[in-house]
Amino acid sequence: MDPDNEVESLFRTELDDDEKEKFKRPASSYGSMKSETEEEEGDVLVERVEMEKEGGDQVAPVLPERPTPHATGFQMIRSESPETLYTITTEQTKPPGAFVIDTRSSDLDDFLDDDDVDDEEDEERSTVNSPEPPEPVEPDDAMQTDENRKLGILHPEQDLPYLFKTLQKALTGLNSDELRAFKYSFYQWEQKMTLKQVMEGDLLDFVDKSLEVLGLERTLYHTIRTLENVGKKEEAEQLRNQCKRALIRFQLQHYAFRKYQVIREGVVQAGVGNLLDTVYVEPQISTCGFGGVNPAHEFSQHRPSHLQVPSPDSFVSLNELFRLQKVDGTPVRTVLTTGIPGIGMSVCVGKFSLDWAELRANRDLQFIIKLSFRALWTLRSKNLPPSQKMSVMEMIQYYHPDCKGMPYLEEEHCKFLLILESFDCYQTTLDWKNAEVINDISTQAHPDVLIVNILRGSVLPGAYIWILGRRAAVSQIPSQFIDVVTEIQGFSDEMKDDFLTKRYTDAQLAAKIVAHYKRLPALVTLAHQPFVCWMIASTYERSFRYDDYGVHRPRLTPFYISIMIIQMNRRLQFYYGKTDYNLKWSNEDKLLLHQMGKMAFKMLERNTSVFFEEDVKDNGLKLTEVVVLSGLCTELPSPASDGRRTFCFIHLTVQEFMAAVYVFTTFRTESKNVLDSGVIPRLMSGYQTKSAASLFQSALTRTLNHPLGHYDMFLRFLCGMLGPECHDKELKGILYPHNMPKVAGLEEAEKLLEQSIQTAPADRVENLRECLREMTQEDE
Repeated sequence: MDPDNEVESLFRTELDDDEKEKFKRPASSYGSMKSETEEEEGDVLVERVEMEKEGGDQVAPVLPERPTPHATGFQMIRSESPETLYTITTEQTKPPGAFVIDTRSSDLDDFLDDDDVDDEEDEERSTVNSPEPPEPVEPDDAMQTDENRKLGILHPEQDLPYLFKTLQKALTGLNSDELRAFKYSFYQWEQKMTLKQVMEGDLLDFVDKSLEVLGLERTLYHTIRTLENVGKKEEAEQLRNQCKRALIRFQLQHYAFRKYQVIREGVVQAGVGNLLDTVYVEPQISTCGFGGVNPAHEFSQHRPSHLQVPSPDSFVSLNELFRLQKVDGTPVRTVLTTGIPGIGMSVCVGKFSLDWAELRANRDLQFIIKLSFRALWTLRSKNLPPSQKMSVMEMIQYYHPDCKGMPYLEEEHCKFLLILESFDCYQTTLDWKNAEVINDISTQAHPDVLIVNILRGSVLPGAYIWILGRRAAVSQIPSQFIDVVTEIQGFSDEMKDDFLTKRYTDAQLAAKIVAHYKRLPALVTLAHQPFVCWMIASTYERSFRYDDYGVHRPRLTPFYISIMIIQMNRRLQFYYGKTDYNLKWSNEDKLLLHQMGKMAFKMLERNTSVFFEEDVKDNGLKLTEVVVLSGLCTELPSPASDGRRTFCFIHLTVQEFMAAVYVFTTFRTESKNVLDSGVIPRLMSGYQTKSAASLFQSALTRTLNHPLGHYDMFLRFLCGMLGPECHDKELKGILYPHNMPKVAGLEEAEKLLEQSIQTAPADRVENLRECLREMTQEDE
């Protein structure tokens, strides 16, 4: 739903000039960050003071920032209670014998008036050392449900006591004038802090308040930049080296925030998108997967199926994936998450990463580093000569340039998460047995070998590994490298309604859309896929803009046509590198759909819902194209009794729809009725002699001669394609040329269908009425 933007940075080895410039203070009415004289600084200060007093808007440039949850919220309460020692919470008092420093607030006017301040006292007050902070205390985390299953403990360099002490020491060397210049510059950059918060009190009060308001990493990052701006580059570099882990964590959190805060669905448009936190509904994730295909069907008597659904007691929340345990009770290291196409794996990655970046969950992970298999495949196949090698660290730095010089990733106690997304995009078979063993992150090897060793666990021993991909692709990974397999099951009925409701501020519109889509039982079943829910939301939101829309039930066939088109376009984008504006289907693409429809029709005739590798080959197809790339099929986890791999379409109705596509396109392009193997005679100019009545009569006869549910949904889809709205608008130019005329004989077909409704058995009447509506109802 959101194309992976990492591919766009494939040739990027370091920050370009534009990215470096974005962190510099732009020109403004306040002048440069470094005032040439004290008079200029005083003018800036007076102007800002007057703006705050008048309640005016502040217009100072600001750093790229994240929402408020990133701040610590920890207040150290020093000004009102000078006996209180710096602590994580506000209720701890000084230990016996602690040295007490008077940090009571000084009057702001006195601070600004140089004549009234004793320079020697100012110098002494600004350089006094801070009390020694206590040992790092792990904060209580309401998001962690089981304290005995912590993923790890933050390194001291990433924790609050260390950062407080380091920041205080870095600023202690500044004299009064330098400290004042530093505060001016800091204040000009940071809108979240008021002038009083910055200027009131001594150095320790300033550090205290900055951490409370801005948070750990942002205060550190901002302090380093401000030191550089006031000419203290040596102090800035020393602080950067002392807090490198925290800075890298900040950069990775900011990357996650920039990438996932806004979700762009469908064709990406500039400035168009929803906040992920606003529209996200967590799908059901199970540790007991059966393939993720919903066995529900509109007709109770449908083809035999071995499809199952997991029990609710096997469900696990997204942020608890790495708190699971193996059978022997040890913590998991490698988690594999799979699901059918459109089930929302990429969105789950975004939500997991965003929750970590915003400190809502899993904040005991030191880092989260994402590597997309799609980007790795592009690097491997296009940008690396066959003989060129790279190390694991170089691979990480290639996509995360800020992650430089991280030897501690090799330490076993350095607990971080490596996300390997879209395994199906890495379109090659890896040599799991014979790949050379690599034991460190600096040894260079082919990307294939690096991936194998990461999953083996021979490198990055402290890393948790999260692999995501379609089941038919990830099935090549040996089971001994995977600790737990999870499967995204999609939405429950309540989740579907929640997803469709929370997207709109107009509650009345949301209620209309929910009620409208529920009028089609088949669509309700298919909507367990988040991708389909999004289609429902997008389609009917536009439709309800028109007056009088919603009087009639929606038609089913156009919706399935849209699913087929979108999945084929995604195939071209994700696996073949096509852009949104270059998605023209080739003859090979059309042939792929035609042959998949032919296979689906043969399955329908055999009354089966599964197929095997030989079925794919018999229809002239490639297994990977069908079960991985097409987005219309998936692999079932349980092999057949003879050991063969088993596959199926993502839903039974998708199989029936694809069978109807084959029958209709063969009739449309070859004048052939495959239902009775008869060839329609060609008269005069050819295409104009095609008659829908003959095709419909063959399909109706076959349907009525078989048990209820065998061909009934197939007949409905076929009637829908015969309707002008589908064959003359939605399918034209997709599966056959634009210049083909409309199907002839529709009036006769309608009469045959109406007569059949009058004479058909009672259990067939409702479906035949739906067939008539699919054929004749015009889109409103």
